[in-house]
Amino acid sequence: MNPYFGNKEKEQSQENVLEQESHIFDLVLYNDDFNTFDWVIESLVEVCKHESLQAEQCAFIVHFKGKCTVKSSDFETLEPMHRELSNRNLTVEIE
Repeated sequence: MNPYFGNKEKEQSQENVLEQESHIFDLVLYNDDFNTFDWVIESLVEVCKHESLQAEQCAFIVHFKGKCTVKSSDFETLEPMHRELSNRNLTVEIE
């Protein structure tokens, strides 16, 4: 077995993993002055498929810290969630 060939395959495999990881985005929810906790929680449960407790925790983080990552995934998964949360007048960005 050629040791150079084995190392090259390993390097390519590591590069592929890094490339895949670099395509992960965050859906970030920002605080606002008009949406209620209940509305934010309901939206996160319905749109992002959060459990109620997870959605409640995210709502509190947004309230106290100003923003919270509510989902991490590839862009194609996050884009419809972004659109729906925006349609519900929540302030979200894909970063």
